[in-house]
Amino acid sequence: MPAQDLKKILEKEIRGDVLFDHFSRGRYATDASVYQMMPQGVVVARDHNDVQISLQAAQECDVSIVARGGGTSQCGQTVNSGLVVDYSKHLNKVVSLDIENRRCVVEPGIVLDELNRYLKPHGLWFPVDVSTASRATIGGMTANNSCGQRSVYYGTMRDNVYSVEALMADGEVCHFGERLNAMSGAKRRLVDSLLSLGEREAGEIAARFPKVQRRVGGYNLDALVASDNPVNLSHLLVGSEGTLALTQNVELKLSPLPANKVLGICHFPTFYQAMDSAQHLIGLEPRAIELVDATMIALARDIDLYKPAIKQFVRGEPAALLLVEFAFDDQAENIRSLKLLAERMSDLGFNWNSTGAGCGGVVEAVDAASQSAIAEVRTAGLNIMMSMKSEGKPVSFVEDCAVELQDLAEYTRELTEVFHKYGTEGTWYAHASVGCLHVRPVLNLKLDKDAATMRAIADEAFDLVLKYKGSHSGEHGDGISRSEFHEKMFGTRMIENFKEVKQLFDPAGVLNPGKITDAPAMNDQSLFRYNKEYVVKDLTSRLDWSAWPGAGGGLQGAVEMCNNNGACRKLQGGLMCPSYRVTRDERDTTRGRANSLRLAMSGQLNGDSSSNASAVMASDEMQQTMQLCVSCKGCKRECPTGVDMAKMKIEVLAARAEKAGFTTADKLIGYLPRYAPVAARLRHLFNLRNKMPWIARALERRSGFSSERQLPAWRGDWFRTGGTAGRGSREVVLLADTFNTWFEPDNLRDAVTVLKAMDYKVHLVQSSAGKKLCCGRTYLSTGMVDAARSAAQTMQDHLLPFAKKGIAIVGLEPSCLLTLRDEHLSLLPGDNANIVAAQAKLIEEFIAEHVDNNNHGLQVRSQVSKILLHGHCHQKSFNVMPSVVKSLSLLPDTETEVIQSSCCGMAGSFGYMKETVEVSKKMASLDLVPAIENAEPGTVFVACGTSCRHQIESLCNQKPVHVVTVVARSLASTIPVH
Repeated sequence: MPAQDLKKILEKEIRGDVLFDHFSRGRYATDASVYQMMPQGVVVARDHNDVQISLQAAQECDVSIVARGGGTSQCGQTVNSGLVVDYSKHLNKVVSLDIENRRCVVEPGIVLDELNRYLKPHGLWFPVDVSTASRATIGGMTANNSCGQRSVYYGTMRDNVYSVEALMADGEVCHFGERLNAMSGAKRRLVDSLLSLGEREAGEIAARFPKVQRRVGGYNLDALVASDNPVNLSHLLVGSEGTLALTQNVELKLSPLPANKVLGICHFPTFYQAMDSAQHLIGLEPRAIELVDATMIALARDIDLYKPAIKQFVRGEPAALLLVEFAFDDQAENIRSLKLLAERMSDLGFNWNSTGAGCGGVVEAVDAASQSAIAEVRTAGLNIMMSMKSEGKPVSFVEDCAVELQDLAEYTRELTEVFHKYGTEGTWYAHASVGCLHVRPVLNLKLDKDAATMRAIADEAFDLVLKYKGSHSGEHGDGISRSEFHEKMFGTRMIENFKEVKQLFDPAGVLNPGKITDAPAMNDQSLFRYNKEYVVKDLTSRLDWSAWPGAGGGLQGAVEMCNNNGACRKLQGGLMCPSYRVTRDERDTTRGRANSLRLAMSGQLNGDSSSNASAVMASDEMQQTMQLCVSCKGCKRECPTGVDMAKMKIEVLAARAEKAGFTTADKLIGYLPRYAPVAARLRHLFNLRNKMPWIARALERRSGFSSERQLPAWRGDWFRTGGTAGRGSREVVLLADTFNTWFEPDNLRDAVTVLKAMDYKVHLVQSSAGKKLCCGRTYLSTGMVDAARSAAQTMQDHLLPFAKKGIAIVGLEPSCLLTLRDEHLSLLPGDNANIVAAQAKLIEEFIAEHVDNNNHGLQVRSQVSKILLHGHCHQKSFNVMPSVVKSLSLLPDTETEVIQSSCCGMAGSFGYMKETVEVSKKMASLDLVPAIENAEPGTVFVACGTSCRHQIESLCNQKPVHVVTVVARSLASTIPVH
């Protein structure tokens, strides 16, 4: 039956979203594997009834169905050519919680981190702590039999699941657990057949199933074998990858939260020594032993987010680290364990005073902050490995084989020899405590020879696993990558058993076909994301992307850096992706946008691979895909593979403008620096819109600005530039940005006051024509790249003489000043831009440097007891927030608390626009608005971004101030409170 018939059936009955357009299907065609399969359609289920309807409709139309959570599978489990059902947006509730018995029942779409946040006040957690906890759903973890870094202590997902309620292929809901007698009729016959299979095949299962803890390949037929423990049929569903039934609820075993933890970072001069030592360290009863190899260390040193942690806990140039965690309730016991760890390392022949093969030892991390920083690097290990900018990337297919600890060193040595045989290297990290190391050889799967190499390496790697009686699938499941090899690993008879189980549950083969049984070849290039037909041509780029390979001067390679790891789907912590946190739509993640760009550039979204890539980028669908991107720059810092979607959005906006021209709204926003002098002089006329609501309503359709919003008011006392201020012994340039100049000039005057008090002569630079300098931010936000480049060139021409003398260029508005350190390098690549960027500092960074050097010269007094600080997105993205806090530390007896929030939602013009005003408000309402509304009386609110201040004032009726205003007023002890 045609896909349109399926679409009509679903649209008639589904309460959730039914998505059959090319863009939506494309966003669900990939997971975090190398594979891509375009589905016929997508259902974002609102409730379990939607899932039942989807299953019935798929069967009627002879279409397969696959359940999807976070879409982070490494082996292709969540891609298929039928109907995708997304559980993550709505089916994510905690159904019940039994604190006394440490149990809970949850829907499959709940994210692990969200569950643990819910459990934390009760002193509990779900301890299958996978590195993708910020986006991995319990349903996906159940389907894959996930493990986590502490599985040596807590076990795998199977060990922590009591029961599963599932929708069967025939449409009946069935409960699987220990209570087998509750079933009757057809389900009783199913149970009897399964138990009969277990009894019949007990000997074969014992002989062919690996004895390592990390065996997650195939179906868990050992769950059907009678033993000291009762048979629990839910354990057959765990690890079945959605091929047997569709999960509705999962009953989980919970554990007490660890009271204390410490970490010992063991350094080794060779990788082999680290692997050989793991078996000797496990006897100290750690909760985890995690590997970080030299490749990961080197890559992490080049990623801003991880540099501080690497500097903190890596000593010298080790070939490998083992992160050994102890988590006894008694902290004294943990400290003793660290001492024993150091002694054990010494017994193994490692100490800091040695050189060569004996050089090594332990770096201790006792405080929670240090442990958290280190853990963040380790949990991002997979994605750090993927941050290589070359076309060759570490590829997952022998990703997580597991062997006994005593065999780990020899296994890794022999596997490394296999890699060398085929001219590549492997990157290593993860779970040394259980002999399960994530290893990825570097390959370019766009090349036929590397696709063939992948297959050859897989054959030899799995032969090694058999040699050491290990498991070829130790954590990330089977999917397309490994299902084909089950016969090699388990034998022909076991494969027939797997097929028998599949037939009992799903006789029509509708549930996620091709996984575990009847799998395609793992190197079938037609299933690759970059298959033989993949090509990008006729791509025009406006910015410099030369750091990456591919078409468009490297834009292709930059977009392809997205490996679908899904870090942009996190719901709390950090910054990205603020629009996703509101909408929960895949479209509104960095991943969703990057996939849309990649598919559009390669002609896969309109069925015509020969079409002009730039034309597709200019399409209405692409504009809709980018509409809720607020250009926060969070992805630039927090995406482990460095996908800078804000910069990519500029390319999309420019492509649209080339095709359709600029809208009235574009011109009002983009040309703001040009007409600002006129508007300020005619401020009484321009400000009428805020005073007379009917004018705002009349202009709304034409201008695009929401009539609900007050626009920034033009000031008559704008900030004048030209000349200098002060007679200090030192020199500095104050960059007067457009927003503070015309709307909040008092901030710039406060900056002059502070800089003069620091003994600086302040240069107030303007153009040779007497005009204000402009960074080009407003032009970039509307796709006016040529105008932005011209503005950047003018600014560079006037700032370069100062920068060459080493004179700092200081600014107030984060989005403007940081443009000099970011977009200007792409607009005007070369030494001059780098020289200016090196001297460009936000004023809080400038003050903080002087605080560090104890030469600020400021005599500060304060009567403020509490400051609540909201960070501008770009301050967070460029790691400026510590400088804001340090600047505020000048105030004696003043406590500064940073609001843990994402984007405020105003984001330049985003929050003022009719089409996005509601999303803007919802962004603010997640964390920012509640924090301000719950603040103590007398709290001073600080926000360095113009848009942030306006959002807070609009939604909270509070008037926040810039950090420089706090410092300036503290010089006179006259800072107001609200």
